[in-house]
Amino acid sequence: MSSAPGTHVAAALLLDTKCALGEGATWCAKTGRFYWTDIEGARLWRYDPSDGQSTFWDMPERLATFALCADSNVLLLGLATHLAFFDLTTGETRRIVDVEPGLNTRVNDGRCDRQGRFVFGTKDEGSPLQAVGGFYRLNHDLSLERLSLPAPAISNSIAFSPDGATMYYCDSPTREIRTCDYRADGSVANDRLFVTLTDASGEPDGSTVDRDGGLWNAQWGGRRVVRYGPDGVETERVEVPTAQPSCVALGGVQLDSLYITSARVGLDAAALADDAHAGGVFRVASARRGLPEPVFQGAPA
Repeated sequence: MSSAPGTHVAAALLLDTKCALGEGATWCAKTGRFYWTDIEGARLWRYDPSDGQSTFWDMPERLATFALCADSNVLLLGLATHLAFFDLTTGETRRIVDVEPGLNTRVNDGRCDRQGRFVFGTKDEGSPLQAVGGFYRLNHDLSLERLSLPAPAISNSIAFSPDGATMYYCDSPTREIRTCDYRADGSVANDRLFVTLTDASGEPDGSTVDRDGGLWNAQWGGRRVVRYGPDGVETERVEVPTAQPSCVALGGVQLDSLYITSARVGLDAAALADDAHAGGVFRVASARRGLPEPVFQGAPA
């Protein structure tokens, strides 16, 4: 369900990185740094607000999503075709498992659950798009299992309630965000509609959950981020000065700064002339506070 929006604020440009497809907004509370990916640019990015410096690493293939690990020098990568560990210090990549071999799909959105297991989905790379992907979980022992959720064309909005008992997800072209019970043993049940976007434009993209249980969702093509309460009612709206906001994270010392990634892909020359900062990172202060991002609790063999 949804209702008339509440508080309206506007985000401002933080970093004009001109990512082709910025995604994967993630705040590392342990190091005080913000990470994101340029999927189509095959780059991992990091921003340190203490000195204002940005760093990037070139990836062996498109980097769709990633997760922090218990070792802050290691990330779990969701590359286009497989999962891998990445050492930020040495640049070494260690393959874990292939994802959907034989299908014309790639890894897309992902987040760790509250137990430190990595949950992610895939997207179709064919045309027209078909719902042929899946939702998966990489367990602590590095085993990969498919979750019993409907196959998506473009998986997105994966997030978990503060107590970990509820999972959010979407298939972006449907313009719906769904939710399900997420049990301690890892099984899912009671899949149901959470919210349907009612604006004329925009599709649900990446999400994060704050400590009050609100879901913040970047809405691709809609120039906005919307917060929904646990009941699915819209409570806040952030105007973003670019067409394609893609993912969000609550970061900063108090976890009260909303970081927003964006994309340039699909915008023609005329659109880019009017959207000069497309692909940048935006930020706005929030009255809400986030939760520390869960870290993947598995380890390289």
